[in-house]
Amino acid sequence: MTAPTTETVFTYGAPALKFGAGASAEIGFDLQQYDARRVLLVTDPGVAGTGHPERIAEQVRAAGIEVVVFDRARVEPTDASLVEAVEFGRGEGPFDAYVAVGGGSAIDTAKAVNLLGSNDGELLDYVNAPVGKGRAPTRPLKPLVAVPTTTGTGSESTTICVLDVLDQHVKTGISHPRLRPTLAVVDPDLTMSQPTMVTAASGMDILCHALESYTARWFAGFPAKSAEQRVPYCGANPIADMWSEKALSLLAGAFRAAVADGGDRAAREQMALAATFAGMGFGNAGVHIPHANAYPVAGRVRDYRPAGYPQDEPIVPHGMAVSLTAPAAFRFTFEAGPDRHLRAARLLAPDTSETDGPDLLPTVLGALMRDIGLPNGLGEVGYGEDDVDDLVAGSLQQQRLLATAPREVTAEDLAGVFGESLQLW
Repeated sequence: MTAPTTETVFTYGAPALKFGAGASAEIGFDLQQYDARRVLLVTDPGVAGTGHPERIAEQVRAAGIEVVVFDRARVEPTDASLVEAVEFGRGEGPFDAYVAVGGGSAIDTAKAVNLLGSNDGELLDYVNAPVGKGRAPTRPLKPLVAVPTTTGTGSESTTICVLDVLDQHVKTGISHPRLRPTLAVVDPDLTMSQPTMVTAASGMDILCHALESYTARWFAGFPAKSAEQRVPYCGANPIADMWSEKALSLLAGAFRAAVADGGDRAAREQMALAATFAGMGFGNAGVHIPHANAYPVAGRVRDYRPAGYPQDEPIVPHGMAVSLTAPAAFRFTFEAGPDRHLRAARLLAPDTSETDGPDLLPTVLGALMRDIGLPNGLGEVGYGEDDVDDLVAGSLQQQRLLATAPREVTAEDLAGVFGESLQLW
């Protein structure tokens, strides 16, 4: 029997899910199901200030479980901030389970603490090559309950921990199926305190998760793999498509409303659902050019400080960094799958009067980004033409993501995408 030359198998993985208002009050019971007696709760100072982490910790303690709190997770984690968290976890451990309460930064920090609390070695041993050694964990991780307080990152569903490696000026990650949280507890009530720009930026992360996984290279277009070669990001596939399409439909009805009125409970719930669905999609299909470009955009920031985020240092939030090159990226990928790009645009903007073609999806995205107050391109976050080559070099380091793009991407192609993205409208 002749072996196939292209892939015939796709994979799907997801955490257990508990969704709905009040779901976060049941985490003590959930942890009891994992026989947890002592847990580490990871959060960041901003989320700690809302009172949600301490309330959850007290409810877990009421279930007879000891809770240690680490509340110094950094927004947009770095290798230094993760090392600090890992050292705290190793020093205070061992733990039977971990709870992460916050955005993707807190959840990713908990993933790193769990990984290094269960396995030997140092952080960079596990960071993706060539930045790190790309080592795989040899021991199972403890149960991780992820409780998102923002709607966007999808970290509660994924096998990825994202970080900035400071001395290399690069954003990269740790990727392994064992990093996926055991349980995602999505309580829309916890998102009500999101500032406006956080809602906008993290919402664009949802949108790009859905769009990138929907337009990714089809799983059967990859070379055939053996079982040990398969990775969580396996390309677009029928199950991921279903989640992505539903996420786009939800965003069409709720995104602008959630940004305009943070107290709109119905819109907040729909955004939480959209984030969950998009996470289920891209956590298996993968993302491509906009996310690859986001790493250098965020990692090389100089002076930009957006409203609603900590002001002590410059930052281009992840969802914002992803979105700023998305219109140009989808114009570039259009020819690889016109039908998908057009359907995605119509799901996102069902009432648009724009004509079908390669500019439809970029136009729909640009209109949305204007309406929710995002910067008008890379120029507004501090980049210029002289930065394009450096941004391209950073994006080219993300070959794991670029490999999922529906067409081959060269340095020249990326330069075109970055150049078009300096000003969007």
